[in-house]
Amino acid sequence: MIRSPHKGLVWLVDQSGRHPFTILLPALLLAFVAVVGCSRYLSIDTDTDHLFSQSLRWRQQSLQFDRQFPQFSDTLTAVVRAPTAEEARVTASALARELAADHRHVRSVATPGISPFLDREGLLLLSSKEVAGVLDTMLQAEPLLGPLSTDPSGRGLLKGIDMMVEGVRRGMASDLSAYNGALGNVAQTLEDAAAGHLSPLSWQALLTPTLVGHNGGLEFVLINPVLDHDALEPGAAATQAMLRVAAGLPDVKSGRVKVDYTGSVPLSDEEFQSLTDRAWPIAIGSGLLLIVWLVLALRSWRLIVPVVLTLVAGLIYTLGFAAVAIGRLNLISVAFTVLFVGLAVDFGIQFSVRLHAMQRSDRRFADTLHAAAVQVTGQIGLAALAISCGFLAFAPTRFTGVAELGIIAGVGMLVALLCTLTILPALLRLLASGPQHADVALPGGARADAWLARHRQPVLIVFVLLALVGLWSALTIPFDANPLHTKRADSEATRTLTSLMDDPNTNPFTMNVLVKDLPAARNLGARLGALPEVAQVVSGADFVPQDQADKLAQIEQASDLMIAVQNPSVAPPPTAAELRAAVQDSRDAIASVAKQLPPDSPLLRIGKALNQLARAPDATLLMASTALSRFLPDTLAQLNDSLSAEPITLRSLPPDLVRDWFSTDGQVRVQVTPTAQAQNTAGLRRFVKAVHAVAPQAVGPAVDTIGAADTILEAFEQAAICATIAIAVVLLLVLRSIRSAALVLIALLMSTLLTALLARLLGISINFANIIALPLLLGVGVSFNVYFVMNWRSGQNQFLGSPTARAILFSALTTGTAFGTLAIARHPGTASMGLLLLLSLLAVLLSTFVFLPAVLYTLSGSGASVSPPAFRNAADDKIAP
Repeated sequence: MIRSPHKGLVWLVDQSGRHPFTILLPALLLAFVAVVGCSRYLSIDTDTDHLFSQSLRWRQQSLQFDRQFPQFSDTLTAVVRAPTAEEARVTASALARELAADHRHVRSVATPGISPFLDREGLLLLSSKEVAGVLDTMLQAEPLLGPLSTDPSGRGLLKGIDMMVEGVRRGMASDLSAYNGALGNVAQTLEDAAAGHLSPLSWQALLTPTLVGHNGGLEFVLINPVLDHDALEPGAAATQAMLRVAAGLPDVKSGRVKVDYTGSVPLSDEEFQSLTDRAWPIAIGSGLLLIVWLVLALRSWRLIVPVVLTLVAGLIYTLGFAAVAIGRLNLISVAFTVLFVGLAVDFGIQFSVRLHAMQRSDRRFADTLHAAAVQVTGQIGLAALAISCGFLAFAPTRFTGVAELGIIAGVGMLVALLCTLTILPALLRLLASGPQHADVALPGGARADAWLARHRQPVLIVFVLLALVGLWSALTIPFDANPLHTKRADSEATRTLTSLMDDPNTNPFTMNVLVKDLPAARNLGARLGALPEVAQVVSGADFVPQDQADKLAQIEQASDLMIAVQNPSVAPPPTAAELRAAVQDSRDAIASVAKQLPPDSPLLRIGKALNQLARAPDATLLMASTALSRFLPDTLAQLNDSLSAEPITLRSLPPDLVRDWFSTDGQVRVQVTPTAQAQNTAGLRRFVKAVHAVAPQAVGPAVDTIGAADTILEAFEQAAICATIAIAVVLLLVLRSIRSAALVLIALLMSTLLTALLARLLGISINFANIIALPLLLGVGVSFNVYFVMNWRSGQNQFLGSPTARAILFSALTTGTAFGTLAIARHPGTASMGLLLLLSLLAVLLSTFVFLPAVLYTLSGSGASVSPPAFRNAADDKIAP
């Protein structure tokens, strides 16, 4: 071992024990400064985009696209769902109007599916075949629309039904089958009214069913909220303002319309909320359990209090460093607090257990402290340095989230070591100087040692087989790149976004390509649309459609045939008495032709409902008329607008549409949506690869997702190699033995393979949250293995029956408690991280307590020299001069 650094560490412990107040008073002042610094300069950043370096090519492309289309960043999207398209439209329009006036919470608001331009020019945006189909449906309904245009009420609709009944009398019952869908909706509305429920009839579903089928009762309100960056949830105020406005809208209050929300802003806010959910109860519970383990490990409050205070001081100092050096904690680095507690407490336990084992009534405390320092400082110093190297190896990677974690945790391990060598001895000098020696060997450890010594070869064979299976597991374990799978599925924003995934019109994993002009956009759209991985392609060129002359001719012809519907003279609304008379007339008319109708004819259902309404109160009759005609005037107005379409040119496009589909330099945006097969990582990767083969410049959420996955894997491959090399160099420099360093690394490799095996058995996928178990696995594995190897080098031939094993076990329990707080979190990403950390800890314990001793006994040649249970290493009593 290198003597000078070791002597320096021992000297530091001796001086801290001799001059406790000289250490503790500046330590207290520094803690105060660190707390103040954290309160002022340390923030929590929940934006997942900030987890990756801006130097990455895909990030630069994404940022460039965001600068050209800023309205798609920092969004809050209200998703309006209703039984009918009209109710969704009315509610979305009202919501947008009220939010546009709320300048305190809203910067801008848009309704992409609702605009005068789409009302007027919507038919031109369809294919020629679709235009013909829609117009045919309108013309078929013209006999019904004529009476309705002059009397847009329940009475007018009943007149139209009477005309159908007249057709049945003339032997045309079979011709009504084309109207069965529409008449079925009318029947349902009348049945609901007879039962006392207001269910407005969807006239769009009657007149343009193919168009309504695309969206149904679904509309979006896109909101760019005002963000409060001083709040932990910057968009929470805007989201709550939107929900308050929505709750006051009539159809929402009636329960017929529901307004959900999603978007990058609420997703980010909910991420922080879920991370902090139940934080205090969990922290208190884990803290109490941590104290229990310390009590069992150290058996005296005089040892426990110094260890806890040292741990708290180290955590505060590390947070202060994070505030000064980085200024924020991201969604990954925020977990460093748990990692710090889990790792740093090991140093205090190791030191205190060894001290406890040496303390005698006939020995001065200063001598005992020195003896403990001689034995343990080199071990915990090497462990801390190796762990720090493992974490700092992540600093150069471009996975910023883990790079920042590596910097904070790497420095934190050195801070923890310094606190263990200064603050802990000072506190022990004040609180734990009395005689407290007791047997601190691990109960049953000596018998376990003897068993491992006798059966070392079979044990090693079993571990070799496990390692082979673990290697297969490590090579085949899946990686889940979907960021939604690390979020709470029951949160509003995530649940809403997930519900939109299967619809090509709302799937969030899209790609965008910018091309120079409309012909290029059409050409690229055709090529991309032919790919089997692509469900839909939409571009700015679609809003300046081709074949407009043919479509306009069809529309003009239909307009001429429907002249009676346009600009009619409208009769006054009917009275209850007039409605009742109309209901009775229609009821009797349907009854007169009932035998000519097929059994499943919706006219029979209408007649039955009218029979009930004929005896209903006036209020029920008026409600039925309202349900039938509520959306009729607006539908007739939209129909007239659609029949007055004009040629669309690039100059005639509305500004909002131009802003969404054309860049400021005139490029055209082409948006590509994947098929349902792209819901998993492999499918999404195929989609990105296929689109990039045609358009290498494509960007968007799908590219960001796959780019993030590749960046994460590359970062961990790079960091794992660098960390292993750094740890190996440190071990070689300190231990000055290739064999000793190799023993630590072999045990570390075994821990890694066992972790992969356990994860595979439990069906755990690797994601961008739980993958940080790797640096912790390196840290814990190195520290635990270093203790046994260094004891073996000093001549100790008992491992599980030693104070070191006791310290390792209780360090593992305290570490496991810290990880358990993550595993029971409601945030899926955090929970998966905690679970994988627990598995890695179990793998480390198996490797350290079973595999490594078997290897060491094999190298010793025999287990015959294993000491009896009363064994105490001679080094325990050694007091260096």
